Amino acid sequence: MTVRIITGNEAAAWGARLARVQVVAAYPITPQSPVVETLSAWVESGEMPAELIAVESEHSAMSVCIGAATAGARAFTATSSNGLAYMTEQIWWAAGARLPLVMCVANRSLAAPWNVLNDQQDSMSVRDAGWVQLYCRDNQEVLDTVVQGYRIAERLNVPVMVCYDGFLLSHTAMPVEVPDAAAVDAFLPPRPQPLQIVDPADPRNIGPVVMADPRRDADGVLRGAYLELRAAHHEALLEALEAVPEVGEAWARATGRPGCGLVAEHRLDDAEIALVAAGSLVTQSTLVADLLREEGLPVGVLGIRCCRPFPAAAVRERLRGVRAALVLDKALSYGYAGPIATDLRAALYGTPDAPAVYGAVCGLGGRDVTPEALAEAARAALADARAGAVERPLAWIGRMAREEAR
Repeated sequence: MTVRIITGNEAAAWGARLARVQVVAAYPITPQSPVVETLSAWVESGEMPAELIAVESEHSAMSVCIGAATAGARAFTATSSNGLAYMTEQIWWAAGARLPLVMCVANRSLAAPWNVLNDQQDSMSVRDAGWVQLYCRDNQEVLDTVVQGYRIAERLNVPVMVCYDGFLLSHTAMPVEVPDAAAVDAFLPPRPQPLQIVDPADPRNIGPVVMADPRRDADGVLRGAYLELRAAHHEALLEALEAVPEVGEAWARATGRPGCGLVAEHRLDDAEIALVAAGSLVTQSTLVADLLREEGLPVGVLGIRCCRPFPAAAVRERLRGVRAALVLDKALSYGYAGPIATDLRAALYGTPDAPAVYGAVCGLGGRDVTPEALAEAARAALADARAGAVERPLAWIGRMAREEAR
């Protein structure tokens, strides 16, 4: 291991380099731009033997990755915000074609109005597109997760999205252990035989029109149609619930670093209320929990690393015995609730003695989420839980009073 003081964007680039990515599709957008800029410099200097393709849009960037991955190459790109929205059509194509590529998303708010600061609305908007979605707490997890992402993707033949908070991680420097290339090579061998076959001697259509009902192929074999393909994709994604922790354990053995699983927990054993979040807010929440413990309040933290597939069994196990969960979403399903809160309620439905799930939205558009505000929200939620409240209105942490905002 070599310890480097690097940003989250540099950690993402190091992950791609150590994974021996062969094709990089590059289109800059704040706050992701330094990822592809760093990779471009390495490719230009000869430090990284890869093909870097500068494109004119994010849609084209994902198109390049689709072509490269279909041909059997290990492909990578990165994006943010409206760039992710612009490539959404190809996000669905890459997943539906079962291509094992990895993309980093430096989470940023979506326009309009324009805002370049952090929330998680961009990646949450495509959480149902069929990608594995992994959220990172710090820069070390960014590097580790990019490398692990290729092993997960190539095992399941599904793409992996590595999400980390824009500016809070993307531009913040912190110590990161960069593993030896030989250790990573042992952990991540060359990409296996692609699910798709590209062979001039065996020509075939890739991604053709598929009919509604099963049909027989040229050899008379009955083949599944659209519904069967979607079911197989769904089942492959569910296999990530086993693959993600297993790959994390293999990473720990290969590098000596702690493995990363589906969730992270902090002081949950005797917690009465759990703060639930994804990304860097998990790290911040652990500090708040420690602060409240000093006041005698039994607060713990559950971090959601794998948001898709949602780790329902893991969260049920970790929250057993907890009175309430306060979910801190940095995104919103407009007209309903925060996406993680919604998923958590669904996961706990029908569970005996399930905790009450309270939803809170914070940090939208880069609004500062202070420890004091989180602590106050936790105190209020704990008081409501002790009073027996099963439901409560969606809380907006840090929002001005309506009369003040006019």
